[in-house]
Amino acid sequence: MADTKLTLKLNSDSIVRAKNFSENSGISLSAMVEKFFDELTLKKSENKAEVKYSPLVNELSGIISLSTDFDYKAEYLEHLETKYE
Repeated sequence: MADTKLTLKLNSDSIVRAKNFSENSGISLSAMVEKFFDELTLKKSENKAEVKYSPLVNELSGIISLSTDFDYKAEYLEHLETKYE
C-alpha cells in the first residue's frame, strides 16, 4: 500500500515530547503514529472483548509464578493491616 501524507494539529508540548521520544528510541514519528493507529484499530476489530494493557504491563506479564491457591485478597488485607497498625 502506498504511503499517504497526514497533517495533524497537536499541542506543542505533546509534539516536543514525541520528538524527544522518537529521537531517543530510534523510531520515526511516522512509524510511532502508524503503530498507534494500527494497535488502536486492528486489535479492536479483530477481538472486541480483548483487554488492552500498557506495554509495561505486557512486558511484566508472566514473570512471577504463584501457586494456584494463592489468595491475593488475603495477602493484600494483611499488608494493609500491617501498614496501618
